[in-house]
Amino acid sequence: MVKKVFLLALVLVISFLFSAGCATRDYVRQQMEPLVERISRLETQCSSLGPSQGKEAKGNAAEAETLAQEAMKTAKDCCGKAEAAAYHAEAASNRAEAAADRAEAAAEKAAKAAETSKKAFELQQMK
Repeated sequence: MVKKVFLLALVLVISFLFSAGCATRDYVRQQMEPLVERISRLETQCSSLGPSQGKEAKGNAAEAETLAQEAMKTAKDCCGKAEAAAYHAEAASNRAEAAADRAEAAAEKAAKAAETSKKAFELQQMK
């Protein structure tokens, strides 16, 4: 009894696996038709191009590649200049911050000196 149920379940599973994953010929044909038409049009266009147009296209492609390489070089140069400018700006910022700290320290020192001289003046006035 158990063997019959197991065998039946196995047959059902196997039949399900074989029937569920297969694509039909009609489905494949339906999916391929637009691609075949498109490829045919492209082949027609390519064959209608003359040899001079092919050479011209190759020349244009080579020129475009050269321009792209030049643009890449220019971009790299600009990037390097920008990095150098950022480095110099950071250094200038650090120097300005240090100068501001020194100015603040000098202002505090001057304020203390003014306070001391004010106290000294007041003491001399009292004598």
